[in-house]
Amino acid sequence: MSDVVLFHHLQGLTDGVRAFAEQLAAGGHTVHTPDLFDGERPATLDDGAALTKRIGGEELDRRADAYVADLSGALVYAGFSWGAAIAQRLAQTRSGARGALLYEACIPVTGEWAFGPWPDGVPVQIHGMAQDPFFGLEGDVDAARELVTIVGPERAELFVYPGDRHLFTDSSLPSYDADAAALVVRRSRDLLDRLG
Repeated sequence: MSDVVLFHHLQGLTDGVRAFAEQLAAGGHTVHTPDLFDGERPATLDDGAALTKRIGGEELDRRADAYVADLSGALVYAGFSWGAAIAQRLAQTRSGARGALLYEACIPVTGEWAFGPWPDGVPVQIHGMAQDPFFGLEGDVDAARELVTIVGPERAELFVYPGDRHLFTDSSLPSYDADAAALVVRRSRDLLDRLG
């Protein structure tokens, strides 16, 4: 079974993030949910962005790095939106990654914002809504398509869902889409099951 580290989005470690983790764990996997905001749950994405500025990017990276350093074995890195960028950074820069699950965000793997090349043999899934103002309309879906092209369809999968919601997988937020989220969970568990 897979060992997963699931990073929350800009509104913190919500009940919906915890519920999603429990659904992944129901497949027999171990899912860790670090709280990089130390219990704070910003009411909006803008509030969350302001909180990350107050804490600072270096400190948030240090918290994420310290959390995974305490875990043994190869890890699958996963994250929602802002947390997906953390998961992607760790998957690309920390040796021994078993896979990555990127929800509603994808950082380009080429160009100035890239964390470096995608590691050989590491599978990845990317999930997002077609008209999500962040994922679908700000270029993340294009970065995801490039990643699939570079890694190859045997190891990289992009799933684009109809709709315009951001954070549609979080059952504690108004943006939740139960049907799409259930499909995300099923597809994610399929990847985790394949990893063994």
